[in-house]
Amino acid sequence: MSRDPRFDGKFFIGVVGSRVYCRPICPAPTAKEKNVRYFATAAAAAEAGFRPCLRCRPECSPGTPAWLGTSNTVSRALRLIAESGLEDGGVEVLADRLGVGSRHLRRLFLRHLGATPIAVAHTRRLHFAKKLIDETTLPMSQIALASGFGSVRRFNAGIRKVYHRTPTQIRRLVRQTTIQPGNQYLFRLHFRPPYHWQGMLDFLAARATPGVEVVESGMYRRTISLHGRAGYFEVSLDDSRDALLVRIEFGDPQSLFFIIERIRAMFDINADWAAIVLSLRTDPALAARVEIDPGLRVPGCWDGFELATRAILGQQITVKGATALAGRIVSTFGKTYKGPSGLTHLFPAAEILADAKLATVGVTGARAETIRSLARAVCSGAISFAGVVDSDAFLDRLCEISGIGQWTAQYVAMRALREPDAFPSRDLGLLRALALATPRELEHRVQACRPWRAYAAMYLWKIASQSAPRAARSSSRQSQKHNVAGSAPDHSVSIAV
Repeated sequence: MSRDPRFDGKFFIGVVGSRVYCRPICPAPTAKEKNVRYFATAAAAAEAGFRPCLRCRPECSPGTPAWLGTSNTVSRALRLIAESGLEDGGVEVLADRLGVGSRHLRRLFLRHLGATPIAVAHTRRLHFAKKLIDETTLPMSQIALASGFGSVRRFNAGIRKVYHRTPTQIRRLVRQTTIQPGNQYLFRLHFRPPYHWQGMLDFLAARATPGVEVVESGMYRRTISLHGRAGYFEVSLDDSRDALLVRIEFGDPQSLFFIIERIRAMFDINADWAAIVLSLRTDPALAARVEIDPGLRVPGCWDGFELATRAILGQQITVKGATALAGRIVSTFGKTYKGPSGLTHLFPAAEILADAKLATVGVTGARAETIRSLARAVCSGAISFAGVVDSDAFLDRLCEISGIGQWTAQYVAMRALREPDAFPSRDLGLLRALALATPRELEHRVQACRPWRAYAAMYLWKIASQSAPRAARSSSRQSQKHNVAGSAPDHSVSIAV
């Protein structure tokens, strides 16, 4: 009844009389308790025969946290559905990838989400179609393809059945004040407050690869490449509401669903701060920092291979040094791109780096070979950052590559696999933040933060970055001594890359 935005997307309210379901923040008058039903997901409300509210637009709510009250199997299934939308074989193939039977998977979805996998995927497709109708000027034929309907007839029938209006009638209800140029699209992605936007920008700015990423004037911008096409997107904070403004320039509208989902993950839109903060407050140091900087998120990445390459470059050197190396790799091996100011290249693909002479840009011999080995593994299919079902098994395969250890693996798990409990305990910045001597002590200290240790790491890095310059110089000297001693790479780093 308070319409608290912190709970937006965590449940939905169906009104029996109108047969409409709403977000908790809907401005419509509150119905009597006896006349409402509560649903954990929008798909469950749709399965029960309710249609989306045209006023509060459930398709704009922050995503339901995949980990909230669900089993690991359901969480992984939701991640796969977000990546492919069941387009690669349906429920049977999805269940097979997860190592369970299709009937058991349906039972798990009904128990935890109140809807089957097909219903969840269908609701996501409908919501994205509605978003495209409202927020773009794309022709309906292109919206039908971009949202995964396959044909205009199925698209029209699906929209009419759910919204009791045709797509054209829905578009007439929207007062679009600006028309975007060709191949440009503007979206609003809503989040649950608080959201520490400046903290997100600060983290990304320090690690922005020159030519590929730019952070300026409160905005993040980067180049992207999909299916042989190149483009870019930029993200800024919408000061008028709890949302991020996303502008995309890309030539293929069918890729918009994938791009939006990747951006949602990259900026940790679905995070449930109310649940996360309860664990972080159990540690005195984190509790104090959480009160000062609430809503810090875990930045994801656009491409897992790119992030892993960046992590290898950053082993045992400073953030600034790793960023400079990444820029030289991009300018030498990356494909050129004519974009807005500062965007000049695409990050080189695995096929290019598999045999690249990285020593020519200043990468040490050992790290160059590690990057080439990773690239070859990606090219051969031995390593794939897409559709990861078993994170532990994936990280084990990653660590089989010479030069990749637990620090790199956990960092990749945090940002590429979006594992909320990943924690690179060997990081010197994390140790310094809590004045601890060993990774074992650090792991013991943050046990109470489970299953949100990745968020604890973000706060500890922030504490470390604001510590005295003398302590930072001391850590740097220790790291250099460690290198001179000839230790294996990746066992200790000065601060997160």
